[in-house]
Amino acid sequence: MYVSHLTLHDFRSYPAADVALEPGVTAFIGRNGQGKTNLVEAIDYLSRLASHRVASDAPLIRAGAEQAIVRAAVVRDGRTAVLEVELNPGRSNRARINRSPLPRARDLVGLVRTVVFSPEDLTLVKGDPSDRRKFLDDLLVLRTPRLAGVRSDYDRVLRQRNSLLKTAGAARRGSSAQEGALSTLGVWDSHLATTGAELLAERLALVEQLRPYVGSAYATVARGARRDDADIEYRPSLELGGARTQPELAEALLAEVERRRKDELDRGISLVGPHRDELLLTIGHGAGPSADAAAEADADPGAGDGEEAPTNGGPRLPVKGYASHGESWSFALALRLASYDLLRSDGDDPILILDDVFAELDTERRAQLAELVAGAEQVLVTAAVAADVPAALAGARFLVGEGKVRRDDD
Repeated sequence: MYVSHLTLHDFRSYPAADVALEPGVTAFIGRNGQGKTNLVEAIDYLSRLASHRVASDAPLIRAGAEQAIVRAAVVRDGRTAVLEVELNPGRSNRARINRSPLPRARDLVGLVRTVVFSPEDLTLVKGDPSDRRKFLDDLLVLRTPRLAGVRSDYDRVLRQRNSLLKTAGAARRGSSAQEGALSTLGVWDSHLATTGAELLAERLALVEQLRPYVGSAYATVARGARRDDADIEYRPSLELGGARTQPELAEALLAEVERRRKDELDRGISLVGPHRDELLLTIGHGAGPSADAAAEADADPGAGDGEEAPTNGGPRLPVKGYASHGESWSFALALRLASYDLLRSDGDDPILILDDVFAELDTERRAQLAELVAGAEQVLVTAAVAADVPAALAGARFLVGEGKVRRDDD
């Protein structure tokens, strides 16, 4: 799978852009702020209908424009399809395949698969649990596009239920709406358990499938590491016991919701469900830090940034707060590489996007990453200077500046 042509209209900084692409490595070279990342962001947007840089679509529309269009010719198994999405701020987006409209824009998700490496990846390790949940859900949707609907349904149920919890909480303090709010809340409890169980079951299965790839990738990119030095574990917001099937998980969710009813009414938010879960990232550290060092790391999430810590099969510790800066980067890279390998195991070769990532890596990690991805069907690289692109990723090169994208044939 690869993109053979990209067309943009009023996307980000581009009134219009047409770029002919090819398999193998393509590098976009340009100073910061010239629009090179906008090009690869557009391709990634076609894959997920979301940006890896911003949370909403509004910043993707060029200032002063009413809409933006991203169109790409995608070649898969020798056949070409033209995918198009029309971004309409304040209204529903529209999608087309070969100019034929799709019933819903989200039907476009997963038709082209991308894996993006970017400086923002460090938030997968050092950021909030929501960043890691999003990582899992994005990968789920790429592998099984129908889960975009499940995730959307769960978010809708959660918003409605939170609104009712606030109403019911206020009702307990004297409002006459208490009885009706509590009655309606029971219906949404059931919806939360049903949709939440499906999302939870998919995440649990994904983490088990992803785990060996993470260990292998970490051993490749971290100096002196072994496969068992890096691990991931799904931590749900409730005790599951032996529950693993969707009906069992739904029953467990409903029971926990009922048990936490008072707390939820007091706080006016849903305290149980996949939106409260965590993906725990751990590394093996020799004998581990001292109690004082551990306490310092708890107080300061940046503590431990420095030299690589030994990974000798000792006690496992959370990456966040305990890992060095180098180890954190290695783990972030391992998560992306593991995603790529898992998607490849499904039978597709995703498009790899390396967005300004080499400037963030030391020379050794830069060379290791380049060697690992050089054989992909299509690799798109952005860099401020050509020297940042490792020799292993030699290929087509475009110069980006002053709103123009031109091929460098020198």
